[in-house]
Amino acid sequence: MARLEAFNQPIHRIRGRIEKIFGTWKRSYGLRRMRWRGLAKAGVQIRLTAIAYNMKRSLKIIALAR
Repeated sequence: MARLEAFNQPIHRIRGRIEKIFGTWKRSYGLRRMRWRGLAKAGVQIRLTAIAYNMKRSLKIIALAR
C-alpha cells in the first residue's frame, strides 16, 4: 500500500485532471464505444471528439473573460 501511494503521489493531480476529460468524453461525447473499426478511423473519431471538446471549452473560457 505504501509503495502504491509513493508511486501515485507525484502524478495524482495530473492524472485527476486528465481522467476528468476522458470521463466527459465518455459521458457527453459518446466515446464509450468506437463508431468505426480500425485504428485510423478510431483515431479520427477521437481527434474529432477532442476538437469538439476544445471548441466548447474555448467558448466557455472566452465567455468568462468578458
